[in-house]
Amino acid sequence: MLKRMILMLVVVLALLGGIFGWWAYKGIQMGKAMAARKPPPTAVSVATATTDSWQPTLQAVGSVKAVQGVVITNEPAGTIDEIAFESGQEINRGDLLVDINSSTEAAQLQSAKAAVELARQTLTRTQQLMKSNANAQSDLDAAQAQYDQAVATAESLKATMAKKRLVAPFDGRLGIRQVNLGEFLKAGTEIVSLQNLETVYVNFTLPQQALRQLNVGQDIAVNVDTYPGRKFSGKITAIDSRLDAATRSVSIQATLSNQDEALLPGMFAEVKVLLPRKDKVVTVPQTAITYNAYGDLIYVVEPAPSSKDGPAVPEDLAAPAKAGAPVDLVVRQQFVTVGDTRGDQVAIIKGIKPGERVVTAGQLKLRNGVAVSINNTVPTANNPAPTPPNT
Repeated sequence: MLKRMILMLVVVLALLGGIFGWWAYKGIQMGKAMAARKPPPTAVSVATATTDSWQPTLQAVGSVKAVQGVVITNEPAGTIDEIAFESGQEINRGDLLVDINSSTEAAQLQSAKAAVELARQTLTRTQQLMKSNANAQSDLDAAQAQYDQAVATAESLKATMAKKRLVAPFDGRLGIRQVNLGEFLKAGTEIVSLQNLETVYVNFTLPQQALRQLNVGQDIAVNVDTYPGRKFSGKITAIDSRLDAATRSVSIQATLSNQDEALLPGMFAEVKVLLPRKDKVVTVPQTAITYNAYGDLIYVVEPAPSSKDGPAVPEDLAAPAKAGAPVDLVVRQQFVTVGDTRGDQVAIIKGIKPGERVVTAGQLKLRNGVAVSINNTVPTANNPAPTPPNT
């Protein structure tokens, strides 16, 4: 009886041992399988680092000013008798703009002309008497002075009347009329703006360090946000002879042709002074740069260490990754030194070589050695001179 019980106990223990052993073996195998399983590759967009020839520039913000521009104002006060222009009208030099009432001066001029004639006759008689020694030299001097004074009075009245007839000092386009017919104008009242827009100035400043790179006749490129994508070209025509004592900057004036009158006085302009040389640079899209507290970095796509001889980055970067393709691509973190930017591109001074493929989208999930797959379904902006939509 005792032997039977011992035998049954041994059988039960063996059975339990087998069951526990099987579960332990199964757990070990599952752990190995989980350890060997790799996470799916992260989908990223990539672009190729390329070389380009960039012309260095000095950048500034300037203001457009007409080469000939003035606000027409009146010198003598008076009431407007006639307005001979319309707002926005093209006008020629000498055309009448405004005629201010000069009836008082006209009446005074008639009296002055009579005084001139009387003084002339008196002077003539005095000269005749002087020839016969019938009067003194002082009489002749007084008659001459009286005549000169009468002529001066008449000329002064003529000048005043001429000033009340306002004409265009040069060809150009008028602005918006600021006065009305019959309105009394005080001296110096603004009447209308007149601008000749065929040629304009762009005035801007640069720090004193840039002086050695500036010359009269140097080419400039100008952009204004009113016309996205359009470039206006001109040349430096003047460099100020002194620096601003507060900012240590120099004022510069450039001249631009403006035959279509697209540029108007007062516009802000982005100015680029083109330096007379070209540099070879390595460029990547600006979206490839990841900025952090430790420096600027780029993720470079390269074959995984275990598949150096296997499939690499597809040559056609615009094509999406093929389904089921072997995952043999990883990323390497590379710190870089960033240079100038131009449109969607940025120059890399140090850290990237031409031909290397860099990640342009999807960096948030990346770290050194992470497996990736290429998906360039959405193209990366990589234009050195983009044309944004005019909204």
